[in-house]
Amino acid sequence: MTLLTLQVTPGVWVARGERGRWARPDPHPHDRAAAALLPRWRVQEFLASRALLRHLLRTTLPELADEPVLAEEQGRPVLAGAPGTGISISHDGDAVAVAVARHRQVGVDVQQPPDSVPDALLRRCLGTHTPQVATLPQRTRAAEFAWVWTAQEACVKAAGTGLSGRPWAIDIRPGRRRGQWHDFQWISLRDLSRTPLSCAFSAPRPDLDTS
Repeated sequence: MTLLTLQVTPGVWVARGERGRWARPDPHPHDRAAAALLPRWRVQEFLASRALLRHLLRTTLPELADEPVLAEEQGRPVLAGAPGTGISISHDGDAVAVAVARHRQVGVDVQQPPDSVPDALLRRCLGTHTPQVATLPQRTRAAEFAWVWTAQEACVKAAGTGLSGRPWAIDIRPGRRRGQWHDFQWISLRDLSRTPLSCAFSAPRPDLDTS
């Protein structure tokens, strides 16, 4: 899986890479200090995702590349000196993904397809669309489930609610590449990423930028 960087819509950028490539021995000082407070098993994925985020910031909004990354009450990351610039971070297995959006809220999610998906979980997340996926071969079924879940998870990340926003209740039709949920648009990068990867974002809000 090579590095993927793209602008999904004006002012919204997504990058996806491999954890092993981005877990560098010389992390940004802010990130190194934050990592020191984490359990050892979380450190590599944390530093890899922060390194990829700073790479994307240097590429798109270089003036913000050294800002400390803080966490809001429900865990959504935010740039300390630029709260109007949305950022989002995701990791699963060896995959890491980040998103940056000027004047917008943004969410990104990457998922490695599971080995199998129980029927109950499929029904919980796909609802009325379950029959479209339930009879697919196990590998295809797991991949489609992962694609749907990344879109659902990206939406609640953009909203800043996380799991309390009940992502499994968001109606995402299997096979879709884009859609709308409340005030957020979502895009699944099915044509560009072999690993399920989706991004959600709000409409531009220049008034959010207090930097």
